[in-house]
Amino acid sequence: MIKKKVAIIGLGHQSQSDHIPGILKSKDAELVAVCDIDKGILNKISNKLSVKGYKDYNDLFSKEKLDFVIIAVPHYEYTSIVRKAIESKVHILKEKPFALTMHGALELHNLCFDNNIHMMITMQRRFNPIFYSFFQLVDQIGSIYSIDIKYNLYVKNPHIGWRADNSKSGGGCIIDMGYHMVDMIIWYFGLPDDIYTEMSAHAISDEKYDAEDTASILFSYGNNIKNKISGVLEISRHKPPKTELIKVYGSKGILSIQRGSIKRFDINGDLIESLIREFSWPTASTNQIDYFCKVIDGKKENNSSTFYHLQHAAFIEACYKSYKEKKNVSPKEYLNKIKNEVHK
Repeated sequence: MIKKKVAIIGLGHQSQSDHIPGILKSKDAELVAVCDIDKGILNKISNKLSVKGYKDYNDLFSKEKLDFVIIAVPHYEYTSIVRKAIESKVHILKEKPFALTMHGALELHNLCFDNNIHMMITMQRRFNPIFYSFFQLVDQIGSIYSIDIKYNLYVKNPHIGWRADNSKSGGGCIIDMGYHMVDMIIWYFGLPDDIYTEMSAHAISDEKYDAEDTASILFSYGNNIKNKISGVLEISRHKPPKTELIKVYGSKGILSIQRGSIKRFDINGDLIESLIREFSWPTASTNQIDYFCKVIDGKKENNSSTFYHLQHAAFIEACYKSYKEKKNVSPKEYLNKIKNEVHK
């Protein structure tokens, strides 16, 4: 089978640690070019991989015949690149977030739909068996009543760089690193009925920056105490140690999910069973790339499409509105407001 030709735009940490290794191990895709505005990094990687290097993405699209492109650039840079890819009839595998606002998400979705372009957002946990095993075990814990999620990193200087500037990032830890956990919530449980958010940009107290470094999000399902599921999502860019933990409490037991393991406990907290998978992250990247190739060929459904990620945009929009207005906000209201404008 002829491999699909792919280029990567943006050669930062994510591309070097995930996307490049993922393509090199892919059975369906072949890396033919890379693109970055940093000439030093560009030359180093293009020479190492023996592929063409472009400093200007316009040159890339005009000179290369691509099946799809991976876009992994700072949030404020992606819109023009995405538009150029769509104009060039090149499919897109894009790093999170999908969009910076609900309006932006709607605009990009409609643009992809109208031009018959597949865009997939890179949610690699969906291609890791540990996280997928949730669906095989969740019935064993009975009726869910509580969800606790922690996703913390220690970034020494969260006040430095474009991520600390709302005008460039669109927000802080919620829309950036938190996007992965937003995806897990929607994948596992669906879009919540209510969201309430508190957040701060105060971890470095003597510095001025406006993108939140820490946030606590209360989310819930159901409309009365008899059927309500309550959840809390804690995110921080300045809390050590690095933590990624999802705990789901049910009437018959507990599930605990981390990057490398999933464990089921009884209601007393005693371990019943566990599944451990080590050194698997590059495989998840390869699996997503190969899956996207099948999406392009019409052999697989796009399970991380622009239409699907309208929910993520609604969740995040609700978070920021909740904090601003100090009240509970329904993300579903955002979807209802745009339902007549969504092309499908």
